[in-house]
Amino acid sequence: MKRVSPSLVGLLFGLGLCLSGMTDPRKVLGFLDLAGAWDPSLAFVMGSAVAVAFLAFRVALRRGRALSGEPLHLPAAKEIDVRLILGSLVFGVGWGLVGLCPGPAIAGIGFLDGRAALFVLAMAAGMALHAALAAAPQAPSAALAREDG
Repeated sequence: MKRVSPSLVGLLFGLGLCLSGMTDPRKVLGFLDLAGAWDPSLAFVMGSAVAVAFLAFRVALRRGRALSGEPLHLPAAKEIDVRLILGSLVFGVGWGLVGLCPGPAIAGIGFLDGRAALFVLAMAAGMALHAALAAAPQAPSAALAREDG
C-alpha cells in the first residue's frame, strides 16, 4: 500500500490534468490572458482541485497519517519571506511565459511533447543549480553578516 496509493494518486492526478486541458499550453495561456480572449474553464479545474485537496488534508489531519499510512510531513515554516516571494514570482513568470508548470509538463512527456520535455530538462537543471548553490560553502563575509543580523 505504501507504493500503490501514491502511484494511483499520481495516475489520477495526471489523468485529471490531461482531461482538463492543463497539459495544453494554449489553454493555460488563454486562462492567463485576462485582457484578451480569457478562457475561464481552468478556474473551475483549479477550484475543484483546491476543494478536493482541502477535504483530503482534513481527513489526513484527523487520521494523523496519509492514505498510504505514512506520517504526515507538513512544513514547519509559516512566515512569508523573500525566498518564498521570489520563488513564487519565478514560478508564475515561467508558467505565464510557456503555459506549463511541473505537473502538466511531466504529463506532457507521456504524449512525446518536445516542448514539455525541454521544460522538464530546464526545470531539472534549475533544481540542480539550486542544490549546488545551497551546498556551496558560504563566503566568510556572508556568514559574519548573518551572525550579526
